[in-house]
Amino acid sequence: MTQRDRFYRLAAEALHEDERVAIVLAEIGVSSLPRHPRVFNVGIREQLMIGVAAGLALEGYRAVAHSYAPFLVERPFEQLKIDLAHQGVGAVLASVGASYDSAHSGRTHQAPEDVPLVATLPGWTIDVPGHPDEVEPSFCDALAVENAVYLRLTEESNGAAHDGRTLAVVRDGSDDAPFVLAVGPTLDEVLAATADIDATVAYLSRVRPFPAAALRAAVRGTDVVLVEPYLAGTSGAEVAAALSDRPQRMLSLGVAKGELRRYGEPQEHRAAHGLDAAGIRSSLDLWRRGQTLQALSSRSSPSSTDTASVSAAMRSP
Repeated sequence: MTQRDRFYRLAAEALHEDERVAIVLAEIGVSSLPRHPRVFNVGIREQLMIGVAAGLALEGYRAVAHSYAPFLVERPFEQLKIDLAHQGVGAVLASVGASYDSAHSGRTHQAPEDVPLVATLPGWTIDVPGHPDEVEPSFCDALAVENAVYLRLTEESNGAAHDGRTLAVVRDGSDDAPFVLAVGPTLDEVLAATADIDATVAYLSRVRPFPAAALRAAVRGTDVVLVEPYLAGTSGAEVAAALSDRPQRMLSLGVAKGELRRYGEPQEHRAAHGLDAAGIRSSLDLWRRGQTLQALSSRSSPSSTDTASVSAAMRSP
């Protein structure tokens, strides 16, 4: 069962069990949810979807809006900013597609910029589950509160579920070892990349609010590596602020800003952005040897030259 399948099951159960829950769709997901008086399909009108969700929230409902990430976040971002944030009301936004799950559909269905965008809005909770079994606790948490929540679902999955709603150390290294923070579905690739080196590996799925105190308590050395399944460096400022009174150096790995114009498969996009085990290890080895980001960037693909500073191991798919 995928994260998306788990969400549809949980959403249907919530409609039955909680009279506050209302679901707003823009065609996506209609065939996967039951017909119900509190399920509203507004058609291909994503801005209206967010406006209706905000209106339902004003009337006391816990509204859940659902679509592909670019249609849920990027297209109606003004409505997120005004209808929800400015009016001080909350809703649950549950997206699918993530950064490149729908690689075969092209750039219209890819949204590595979604989490950075939502993170600019005050008071939002952002969950990035790394396994289908992590969807239920995140979704239940989202229904139980009143603030705005972004639940980013993906077809990528770690082999086992972990509770990453607060920072959790998965593998402990020595005091001087690099501290590698893996977000959501990047954990298995990070564990594989660091299997034979001294490194502390931690896991996080709830990236906002950022767990600064937990990070401070867990980091013992100076080297921090942040691995995110969306734009590289999205939480870099939060990491730097949490450790601002300590000597530190940080390597941020994630999806680069350059556009990959070959459709390909999701795993090819992951490798092209250096987010598979080989790419993460290559970036980490170069960085540990003291290479600068400029030196790392010389290995990037010609089609993504503007992404060199954040994609240490870019390779053409």
